[in-house]
Amino acid sequence: MSKRINKAREGIDRIKLYKIEEAVKLVKERATAKFDETVEIAMNLGVDPKHADQMVRGVVNLPNGTGRVLRVAVFARGAKADEAKAAGADIVGADELVTIVQGGTIDFDRCIATPDMMPLVGRLGKVLGPRGLMPNPKVGTVTMDVASAVAASKGGAVEFRVEKAGIIQGMVGKVSFDEAKLIENIKAFVDAVAKAKPQGAKGTYVQRVAVSSTMGPGVKVDPATVLVAQN
Repeated sequence: MSKRINKAREGIDRIKLYKIEEAVKLVKERATAKFDETVEIAMNLGVDPKHADQMVRGVVNLPNGTGRVLRVAVFARGAKADEAKAAGADIVGADELVTIVQGGTIDFDRCIATPDMMPLVGRLGKVLGPRGLMPNPKVGTVTMDVASAVAASKGGAVEFRVEKAGIIQGMVGKVSFDEAKLIENIKAFVDAVAKAKPQGAKGTYVQRVAVSSTMGPGVKVDPATVLVAQN
């Protein structure tokens, strides 16, 4: 461990479950990098994603945004393409955009498509899928309302999907956010995951929660302090 990491871990009990207010304060205090670090959340869920009825996936609109400027691409034609441009999409196209992406150029962080474009976009599954960029109606990125989808993406929409080990990770802001805004974002993220509980989940659904900054140590959070809506 580097001296910086060891110093950042000082004062953090690696077993204790902290109240969300304490956890956020510790994360902010230990974010010492020279850039505005991202605050991230990790949740261990009581699910086995190998079973279709235990898959957890969704999107949450963080009330205070992510602090990150996303580049949004939209696959659309005609009037819908014009709507996407007017809404602030960074890249808009159809066949020509498919060709560009197939060539290996992916200059965007979020991908939206109108339903009629999916036969074309489907060809990009091997390219966009591994990067988590494939449009999906379950998270609102396959839609005729492209203007709202672009606005949501630009305004703080964060997609989440459970990994093989039953873990969900996501960004909930920047360390430059004040504590209240970070707490509000974290609670919104946890609430969205809680509401996405699949029918096949058994036992305790939200098992562990931790927050950290990009370069900082993880801080365990008492789930009861972020699951207010379920208490």
